[in-house]
Amino acid sequence: MRILLINPKFPESFWSFKWAITNVLPGKRTLNPPLGLATLAALCPEGWDVEIIDENVETIPLAPEADIIGVCGMGVQLPRQRELLEYYRGRGHYVVAGGSYASLCKEEYVTLADTIVAGEAEYIWKQFCADFESGAPKALYHETGTVDLTDSPTPRFDLLKLDRYTNVTLQFSRGCPFRCEFCDIIVMFGRKPRMKSLPQIKAELDVLRGLGVQGVFFVDDNLIGNKPEAKKLLRFLGQYQKEHGNPFSFGTEASINLAQDDELMALFRGANFSWLFIGIESPDPESLKETQKTQNLKEDILTSVRRIYSNGLDVLGGFIIGFDNDTIDTFEMQYKFISDSGIQSAMIGLMTALPHTPLYERIEREGRLIELDGVADNTRPQSNIVPKNMTSEEMSDAYQALYTRLLSDAEIARRIRNKVRYLREPQYQSAFSVAERLRIFGQVFVKGILPGGIGRTWYFLSSLPIFAPSRLSLVIADWIIGLSMKEFAARKLAADPFESHAVERRVAALRTAIDSYVKKGLVTLTHRDTPIPDITLSIRELLDQQFSRRAVPKIRRLLKHSRANLTVRLESLQAPHLEQIEHLLARLQKYGDRISVVVDENLHGLIPIDSSIFNLVLRSKNAEQAA
Repeated sequence: MRILLINPKFPESFWSFKWAITNVLPGKRTLNPPLGLATLAALCPEGWDVEIIDENVETIPLAPEADIIGVCGMGVQLPRQRELLEYYRGRGHYVVAGGSYASLCKEEYVTLADTIVAGEAEYIWKQFCADFESGAPKALYHETGTVDLTDSPTPRFDLLKLDRYTNVTLQFSRGCPFRCEFCDIIVMFGRKPRMKSLPQIKAELDVLRGLGVQGVFFVDDNLIGNKPEAKKLLRFLGQYQKEHGNPFSFGTEASINLAQDDELMALFRGANFSWLFIGIESPDPESLKETQKTQNLKEDILTSVRRIYSNGLDVLGGFIIGFDNDTIDTFEMQYKFISDSGIQSAMIGLMTALPHTPLYERIEREGRLIELDGVADNTRPQSNIVPKNMTSEEMSDAYQALYTRLLSDAEIARRIRNKVRYLREPQYQSAFSVAERLRIFGQVFVKGILPGGIGRTWYFLSSLPIFAPSRLSLVIADWIIGLSMKEFAARKLAADPFESHAVERRVAALRTAIDSYVKKGLVTLTHRDTPIPDITLSIRELLDQQFSRRAVPKIRRLLKHSRANLTVRLESLQAPHLEQIEHLLARLQKYGDRISVVVDENLHGLIPIDSSIFNLVLRSKNAEQAA
């Protein structure tokens, strides 16, 4: 059996850190590999030919030789997951849908896949494989029991291109003991954490150490959900690090009640954890009570964060605005807390009700649910909940203003100073060599600091720990985070009242440059003045080198100075003339995430378009006929 497992491309968000990946980090393409697919690959029968494609770091094959194609996906990946399933099924492949969103909303995949795998895979995937081999696969495999994680195999890390990721992921436990109303984790994994054995973790670390991995992210939704077991793990990790010369720098997710356990924080430090992502949500106790996040009410949260800093651990924070208790004044409260705490990676989302969560059910009963596409993306200025104490428009405007304020050069520097005042001995270690770190520093300064002018240069220099060089890597990392988030917010959140007119001018300049091709019917150019402008360039016939020389500078200028998206439609081209198309796209790679390429199916094998760079729009013959 030949099986191809695909992780669809993620849409760009604050989590992508695209600016850093593109401009600063050598050889990296994205943050984390698809651990779920690596685990699934290890569950396949011996003798099966298994391949993993992560579209975030490599292009998908358009005509794969596979008996089964499995496509996973989180909620934010649903549009691309749907497109991949429809495309490969339309070409006659047997397609399987799985992943966290299929587990949460399996009903959305009934018409998309031959088989749906919902829930944890350790048992049901083996059953699917056996049924497929016997020629009788079912339409749905739904895990309704409790999976013993000691039955989970060592993931097939060897099938992943690990050098293209900033971290490699491991998992120790599933489940969380808390009752946060908005969270889907307890819906999928339950409230009683289940753990792998320490020998399992050792086996996985041994494999990663053999592969030269240094940065490891424990993706547990709450590593300390069972504190006694977490302490056993951390003691083991500390001993493992000593025995092997500290090969790893770890990070994970944890709840803030960590701050009340001195032994636990010391164990994190001893095991060489450098950062923790913590769901802080809100500094307002009333909002925390509303959502039943009682673990955040043990003490003043700012005090907790600073105590964690004092143990050498950096804090990345998740924040939510839009609780029923929240008002416009909440935005000022969140700003003050984030600024005072020094949290640079402050992921702020508007409250979103995910399907099948207690919050969703309550909001639906109250008649306050808004139908919204892409509901799983909470890093945009929209919510699917009608707020109680402000209008949706007020909330959206205040959200954008908050990010604009937090991502000013002065504020980035202020948060760094507020952090290092308490994080005096950071555990943070760069996984890069000395030469690579020097290159990173140079890239940050040349591509990030200098373009901000004298003001940004001053704030950058004022934040450097001249008399504490051990904190320098942490400070540079925070500037990389801040500048990445700033660049994303400027393109995706900030509305420029003059943008529409500027785009019209640049589209007119492009039209003038290619006017002779338009008049001959070789090319058409259209412009839709939507909130994010949409430009379509349709290429129908033979083009010469002169076309690229005329068009590319105008297109690059248009994309550089606006938030516009470009769709390139390639129609009825002949094989001998495709070199010019390749040359055209090669010169536009920098803006690939904003360029969608639509190709007639008869050209799929002729034009090698990297779907990890461009948004390759897939159209199968069956899907076109159905349309």
